[in-house]
Amino acid sequence: MSDQPLEGAVALVTGATGGIGRATARRLVREGAAVALVATRGDQLDRVAADLIGLGGQVITVAADITEPALAYRAVEDTHDRLGRLDILVNSASVMVLDTALHSPIEEWDRMISLNVSALLHVTHAAVPYLIDAAATSARGVADLVNLGSPAGRAARPTGSVYNLTKFGLNGFTESLRQELLTERVRVSVVAPGVVDETADADHRQTDPTDALRPQDIADVIAYIVTRERRIAVNEILLRAGGQTW
Repeated sequence: MSDQPLEGAVALVTGATGGIGRATARRLVREGAAVALVATRGDQLDRVAADLIGLGGQVITVAADITEPALAYRAVEDTHDRLGRLDILVNSASVMVLDTALHSPIEEWDRMISLNVSALLHVTHAAVPYLIDAAATSARGVADLVNLGSPAGRAARPTGSVYNLTKFGLNGFTESLRQELLTERVRVSVVAPGVVDETADADHRQTDPTDALRPQDIADVIAYIVTRERRIAVNEILLRAGGQTW
């Protein structure tokens, strides 16, 4: 077996300049995949890409605001046109703003829905036909779609009402899509990390930041899912910080 199980595969990672997206892209490069980095700011993408190219990876950048449907579709099509296929989609782009309904500006609610829900739908809708084709034509015989969830998609808590809404919805969408794509050999998974060190400040009232997960912990889990043989489908992984109670 190759020490790079994703050799010849192409992955697209949204939110690629964030901690989890960046760590996931790095890990997929180590596993042999060519990776398209998608995020809004081109200057930040270029810095991430330079780091990964320094590791010997084949990397492209696609600067796009994926909350806009046309730009999301163009990002997926650009990835396919430049790299020739699309085997793995990681929907990592997400934002969490915690506040009570009484004190939350409606603009913050709209921002979470736009990125956590609408953008994910736009990219997924554009990518599914390419993932189906990749599963049918690759030596691996399988393609993967991984959505970044949260424990907030399992249990609601104060100050997180709209964030909970986005993550509960993500779980339902992911499970339905999983069933739809079973016969197409496209595995659909959700990875639900608890408090990560990049979000620990927002969660400081609930969890000791010193116990927080690191982005590479989530990247390791995603890599585990997408490198399984096609007979194995890991549909959901929930991981929490060691001291996290919720």
